Amino acid sequence: MRLPHHLQERLAAGLELRRQGYRTRFAPSPTGPLHRGNLRTALLGWLEARLRGGVWLLRIDDLDGPRNRPGAEAAILDDLRLLGLHWDGPVARQSDHRGVYATVLSALRQAGRLYPCRCSRRLLADVSAPHGALAVYPGYCRNGPPLWGPQAGRLPSWRLRLEPGALRWQERCGCAGGQDGPADVGDVVLRRADGVVAYHLATAVDELLMGISEVVRGEDLWPSTGAQVAVMAALGADPPSYAHVPLWRDGQGERLSKREGAEGLAGLRRRGLDAPGVIGALAASLELVPPGSRLSAVELADGLSLEGLQGCLRRGQGAKT
Repeated sequence: MRLPHHLQERLAAGLELRRQGYRTRFAPSPTGPLHRGNLRTALLGWLEARLRGGVWLLRIDDLDGPRNRPGAEAAILDDLRLLGLHWDGPVARQSDHRGVYATVLSALRQAGRLYPCRCSRRLLADVSAPHGALAVYPGYCRNGPPLWGPQAGRLPSWRLRLEPGALRWQERCGCAGGQDGPADVGDVVLRRADGVVAYHLATAVDELLMGISEVVRGEDLWPSTGAQVAVMAALGADPPSYAHVPLWRDGQGERLSKREGAEGLAGLRRRGLDAPGVIGALAASLELVPPGSRLSAVELADGLSLEGLQGCLRRGQGAKT
């Protein structure tokens, strides 16, 4: 697929950054405060970046305007600063990259890799997978006419025409790094019918442009990886490595309820925890330090070995060092 020269240059620059060393990112959405799981994932990525002498970047995934909450981005930045999780370089925002996404979509469309889809939400709801699993689009519009304009007052969504075969990536945690394209992923939406760029496209493009070598994020996002790898492959690029870290669970191994999991830094502080107490609680939940520990993020990093932290990631639990 031929990409515009300026986009080729930007992608090449990102891949060169990846080759220069460890680069990861924390990418919250400004839809509300960071909850405990978000804070712990941020801490893990920050720790590994510091122990590997790498770069920890901050990106705000703010494309879905109706879900964004006023003041949420400022609160996220304040929480990270209070915990001593200082990021490298300026804050990146997906809303500033809309022109790049539009260029990528145009190139994919001209190459025949996209097709218009006019399936309604009701129709797709009828084929949703059971038990909360991700539904795979059955391809109703795959062989339809390439009519991109409005019909009955509605524009189509744009779907990626997925190639047959497996989608693979290097995975350090959780499940193996691979999904079957047609069976597990399907033709995902890259541009919604309302014109908003979809999560998979924006995320995949930004990982490449930012030179991300390692994605550290929650294991609940593992099912999204195949779609993002497919976008990168369509652009002729290899994916970064991934570490899908464990979610916060209670003593019985159950995922925390929405109410419990939503408690952010403000709630922890109302319970009497200051910044060292919060860092200690996050680290203790991974068995990196004893319960009740109080320390700064820098002190935690100074007391850890890279091997101990990576052992925590591989096992899906903490490792005492």
